[in-house]
Amino acid sequence: MALPVAEWQGRTARLWAALDPALRERLAAASLHDAVRLGCDLLRTEQEEEAALVQLCLQAPTDKKPEAASWYREQGNREFKRGRYQAALRLYSKAASHELPGSPEVSVCFANRSAALLHLGHFEVCLEDIARAESHGYPDRLLPKVLLRKAECLLCLERFQDAQDILRVLESKIALDGVMTTHLTRLKKLSQLKVKLGEKERCPEPAGERGGIQKEPEIWEENSSISGASSSLSLSFDAERGRHLVASQDIVPGQSLVKEEAFVSVLCPGESLPVQDGDTAWDTRATNADLYCHHCLRQLLASVPCQGCSYAKYCSQGCADMAWQQYHRTECSLGALLLTLGVFCHVALRTVLLAGFAEVSKLVAWSHHRDKKLQNPEARCKPLSEAPAAGAGSRGIPGCGSNGRYQSSYQALFHLLPHTEQHSPEHKFLCTLSVVALCKQLQGAGLEAAVLNQESPQQWSKPKACEKTSDELSPELKTVAEAMLRHVLQLQCNAQAITVMQELGPGDGAVVDKKPVRLATAFFPVLSLLNHSCCPNTSVSFSGTAATVRASQPISSGQEVLHCYGPHWCRMRVAERQQLLSQYFFECHCQACLEELESGVNSVVSIRNSFCCPKCQAQMKGEEDTLCCSNEACATSASRDHLTDRLQDLQQQIKRALDLLRVGKADQAIKMLLKCQMDAGTFLSPEHLLMGEMEDHLAQVYATLGKWQEAARHLKKSIEIVEMHHGPSSVETGHELFKLAQILFNGFAVSEALSTIQRAEGILSVHFGPQSAQIQELQEMKACLSQLPRNILQRT
Repeated sequence: MALPVAEWQGRTARLWAALDPALRERLAAASLHDAVRLGCDLLRTEQEEEAALVQLCLQAPTDKKPEAASWYREQGNREFKRGRYQAALRLYSKAASHELPGSPEVSVCFANRSAALLHLGHFEVCLEDIARAESHGYPDRLLPKVLLRKAECLLCLERFQDAQDILRVLESKIALDGVMTTHLTRLKKLSQLKVKLGEKERCPEPAGERGGIQKEPEIWEENSSISGASSSLSLSFDAERGRHLVASQDIVPGQSLVKEEAFVSVLCPGESLPVQDGDTAWDTRATNADLYCHHCLRQLLASVPCQGCSYAKYCSQGCADMAWQQYHRTECSLGALLLTLGVFCHVALRTVLLAGFAEVSKLVAWSHHRDKKLQNPEARCKPLSEAPAAGAGSRGIPGCGSNGRYQSSYQALFHLLPHTEQHSPEHKFLCTLSVVALCKQLQGAGLEAAVLNQESPQQWSKPKACEKTSDELSPELKTVAEAMLRHVLQLQCNAQAITVMQELGPGDGAVVDKKPVRLATAFFPVLSLLNHSCCPNTSVSFSGTAATVRASQPISSGQEVLHCYGPHWCRMRVAERQQLLSQYFFECHCQACLEELESGVNSVVSIRNSFCCPKCQAQMKGEEDTLCCSNEACATSASRDHLTDRLQDLQQQIKRALDLLRVGKADQAIKMLLKCQMDAGTFLSPEHLLMGEMEDHLAQVYATLGKWQEAARHLKKSIEIVEMHHGPSSVETGHELFKLAQILFNGFAVSEALSTIQRAEGILSVHFGPQSAQIQELQEMKACLSQLPRNILQRT
């Protein structure tokens, strides 16, 4: 959730409504500097609000609970015995995150997890967990079974000498133990491994090609004036569009335009159930917080838990150490508060921690100086491009350094517009109280020195327990609060969602279905230079915390480079788009919006996603509550609410069908989906996106049953509808073609699979680049099919 939890929003709204009207006026017109001071005064007198916030934090606990660790470990053991190793793996990781540092139980969690990893074939990671178990004091009496596991991993990795060394150590341990009967099973396993080792050494497997198909790196020349941008771009500025990027030469589809690491990113926790009185806090579901590294955002397999809290998890000890050094030593004890106040507050805090107090205070002081100058009538009359601005650089464009270079830096981030005057007074009040409350907790927990970079490395241990909250913020923390308030307001217009293609279901089928999921919220100062268009000419993809912008169509020299902020002409009508874009405080005048507004004709989207007449299947039209058939000879009318209810019921039925598929009832799922199709045909346009989704779901069910021809037939119908809505070269069409390629590959339709692979590769390489995982998989399928004997290729 970007904003604070609903209960805190409700309390601040009631407090705002109860304020004296004169005070409300002062707060509404206040600068960021004055808003923080007024917020401090309010929270000093309204201590009930802070007490309520403390209570709300109890619903999002992040402290370690050994009883939770024990419960998760037992659940993991249960799943392991059932052969559900992936589920066991995640439960053991949850258990490890709740164990206290240095406790012997944490070593058992790592050892148990290594067993699940061995069964899943992740041998290198299994060895890492075995090493963690040993380093955390794994009981000596249990060591033989872990050493056997280690030897088996080494054997699978063809590290024969290391495997032999471990087997000798194991033999010695068993011999020294003396009680041979307790090790009968292990002795049997040991002899089996020794036989296997001898066979492997005598007959090594032929060396295969490693590392997949190699692609030549993309040609890239960085811009001398904009860090992370291609030399084919230039930075421009005008009063109407602000800072924006323009093509300085002709650009072709697929060409990389921006490669930028996020200045700051915070993982979105994902959905989880709030803790209720009397209920268990121990949810077995996996959320983003369990699946991705909290520092680099890579997918987690065997997480390294934070030493101080149960929330933060990392892909390696290196990421854990880096996060602790840069920001987590401050955030660790405030985890529940940060989850309660929302991702925007968390991003704001992490931004100032990464920037450092010296840089923050310098730019806050500069903003005060600028505000005073802008109060001068002469300065107010000057165009922004002419107004003198310290920190604006020699080119006069805000955010550029003194050398005129625009960098992905805190200075560039600070110059992103907060739109202080455009935000509603109620929203600004909510953000102000949230930021002030957070800074008061920082001060009360004794973390001020960490925030102000006054700690020595020797003091980077676990933060001390919460001390008494001071009634008054220090001047330095007021500066921090002001910067944080600026960043929270900036995020409404400048937050970039980092998305990832996440697998639906267990991901162990022949055809893997994926959907884009919001993974994190970030600041990208260079990416923020791109203005919005509902028909953009770029596509953005992510790898961890790095963003890459590519041209999705030809861009002529002198043309502006544009990015879609979410509302796309293929997915929404102009009225819906304009409403959503109002949060960015501008009115879109892109080509798609202008054409739709000027023509006054319903967009293709509204026609294709329309209701149809239940009698003659013509389009139903009307702006009011009653819709009428567009076929004058029919003249049937229907209630919009009635048709909308039917659509919602249909969506629920589809969801139930997919639930049946998830529990292995594929035949029942097919029957329900076919019934849904028949029902939909009586009131939805044949080109409605939901008609395409049902075809996609049917393809998924038939693929699960191995009925590849049926699956391909339904998926081709889905692709036709997707192409109508999104275009033949869209990323949505590319994803559908990728699934069709998997189905044709598994169904041994060689020639059709090869042509589909070629088309999918052409589209997806434009949007994601030639090194993406999907492109690599397509190329592996193509290589496999191309190696088949010529007579088989000719027959198919």
